[in-house]
Amino acid sequence: MSKLDDVLVIGIASSALFNLSEGHCIFTDEGVDAYRAYQLKNRDSILNPGTAFEFVRKILALNDLAFDRRLVEVVLLSRNSPDTGRRIMTSIKYYGLDISRAVFTQGRSPYVYHEAFEIDLFLSENDSDVREAIKLGCPAGRVYPAREPLLPALIEHSLTIAFDFDGVLADDSSEKVYAEGDLQSFLIHEVDNMDVPAIDGPIKPFFMAIAAIQARETQRKDSDSTYQRRLRSSIVTARNSPADLRVLNTLESWGVTVDDAFFLGGLKKGPVLSVLKPDIFFDDQKVHIEDAAKHTMSAHVVFGVRNEKSSAPVHTERPARVSR
Repeated sequence: MSKLDDVLVIGIASSALFNLSEGHCIFTDEGVDAYRAYQLKNRDSILNPGTAFEFVRKILALNDLAFDRRLVEVVLLSRNSPDTGRRIMTSIKYYGLDISRAVFTQGRSPYVYHEAFEIDLFLSENDSDVREAIKLGCPAGRVYPAREPLLPALIEHSLTIAFDFDGVLADDSSEKVYAEGDLQSFLIHEVDNMDVPAIDGPIKPFFMAIAAIQARETQRKDSDSTYQRRLRSSIVTARNSPADLRVLNTLESWGVTVDDAFFLGGLKKGPVLSVLKPDIFFDDQKVHIEDAAKHTMSAHVVFGVRNEKSSAPVHTERPARVSR
């Protein structure tokens, strides 16, 4: 395969795929030479799974939906050198992960190769890498582990992906209206623009690729009534009525829908996520990420007005009704 057309391509940092904390401590405390010696000595030792391991395993498993081509490709992106990265590739083979492409950049930022690999989503535990990747136009999220372990049944079967809307699927233009004014001005703006599709946000390419795979599942279900759909998409947003209509109209204009939509009206997202139990949740606000991390792996989309040094209060109050 020379080009990854029509394939969902995920770039995964090695530190998100595997637990590299021990080696990182040696690198930080003892330097490069000690780190290289440690990795070469342990190059045949299998690494423990990291924060995004189960997500990667489950999304790669969706390739069995297509017999003629791959639907999902995962590219390993690592700051290791090729020799110190050998342990990572050994661990990938040990766990049976279908990952054949890798980038080792010996201390440099690997995300700069996102266009070369046509990456639809970059996941990393490095905040600065995620920020810079988004600035370069690469959809990205900083992953945080769930503090509560998933039940084995949930690990083994369905894959649920949850998204915030503003600053994630859509850009932050509506968030700016709220930040520069107040809740009432935000609601008026959204009602006035109800039929105007929101501008694309940083994670929309990944979202649309997920929708395309869901369409494959629908085809499979139509031809095989015994097939159980595994992939589920959800929106969990602080919006509520009447601002919800712009979300629904935007999805319609994109030609997609979601399985679940939660318009919370400023309520905390954690309680909903504790029931929904998505495999990953994307949000642009750190306060929601911290709340979500009690229940699920989350990805902070470090983008827009909510991630500037000085930002307006987050949507934590109950939105009012529109009055003119």
